[in-house]
Amino acid sequence: MRSSPIRWRRAAAFVGAAALSVVAFRAAPRSDAAPPGRSEPAAVAVSATAVSKTDLPVRLGALGSVVAFNTVTVRPRVDGQLIRVTFREGQLVKRGDLLAQIDPRPYEVQLQQARGQLARDQAQLANARVDLGRFQTLLSQDSIARQNVDGQSSTVAQLEAALEIDHAAIDSARLNLTYTRVTAPVGGRVGLRLVDPGNVVIAASSAGLVVITQIEPITVVFTLPEDSLPIVLSRLRDGAVLPVEVFDRGGATHLASGSVIAPDNQIDPTTGTVRVKAIFDNRDHALFPAQFVNVQVLAAVQHSQLVLPAAAVQQGPKGAFVYIVHDGRATVRNVTLGSVAAERAAITKGVSEGDVIVTDGIDRLRDGTRVEVRQ
Repeated sequence: MRSSPIRWRRAAAFVGAAALSVVAFRAAPRSDAAPPGRSEPAAVAVSATAVSKTDLPVRLGALGSVVAFNTVTVRPRVDGQLIRVTFREGQLVKRGDLLAQIDPRPYEVQLQQARGQLARDQAQLANARVDLGRFQTLLSQDSIARQNVDGQSSTVAQLEAALEIDHAAIDSARLNLTYTRVTAPVGGRVGLRLVDPGNVVIAASSAGLVVITQIEPITVVFTLPEDSLPIVLSRLRDGAVLPVEVFDRGGATHLASGSVIAPDNQIDPTTGTVRVKAIFDNRDHALFPAQFVNVQVLAAVQHSQLVLPAAAVQQGPKGAFVYIVHDGRATVRNVTLGSVAAERAAITKGVSEGDVIVTDGIDRLRDGTRVEVRQ
């Protein structure tokens, strides 16, 4: 029975120690509490730029193909044996340059025959005219019938007509003789030879001797959406020159500068596009027929526009928006987007000149996020 007070004293001591432990635990600072000044996340590093007012060129992008200004298949115009080819494959030729020679001897003989026929008919005509004068003298003396005079007059007229035919035959023979020299009808680059010397060529044959493509100047044919056609047509009606820049297949290398000639006269109903042709001087031969190119057409220039990088404009449930930096924080601002040209966009509503807009690091931002603008 004496042990009961001892047990009560031990229990009281245990309860007192526990109470002191609770008080000490509540008074001690928690190790996971945020240090002073670090109660919110660190500022997000971003890149930003100020909205500026400038002229914005409106460019229309398209895919196109280079087309030779003229493509001519050179064919023989007379029959004969091809005795000589004077061009090199891939050579640049000028209009009138000799390309090939057809055997001219048969046509030289024809020319001689035509000249001989002319000389014979001239002699016959001279004799007929003398006879006609003699018959007219006898008719005045009433020594010959008028029928003989009329017949002789008809003979003279027939021989005069024969002379006209002879002159035409001579001209034809001369022309055929000229055609034995095959010359370039246009300037340009010759292709691969289609007929070798020694072969007999025929004027009626569809096969040609060589193909010439005119590359100075040269054209590019590309397609534009029908929605872009009104602005192009209005500029062309006003007499404006629409500059065209051509780039390679990858769009990185600039090849040539030219201008629009004209659009096609109808829209393709299956694609909703219209073909447009542009011309280039191509003096450096950077454009090659059938080459695939990227085209940029300067359709118009919008003056005094609020312009910022297109990458700064985002799309959300309420439409386009940007992040404006104000007092060290990024604030969402809804905007109305205008024309977009290359990597720049015009803003018609929502921002003012001088506003600082976030351009990089947007994916880590929310409305009100603290930001630090990188230089």
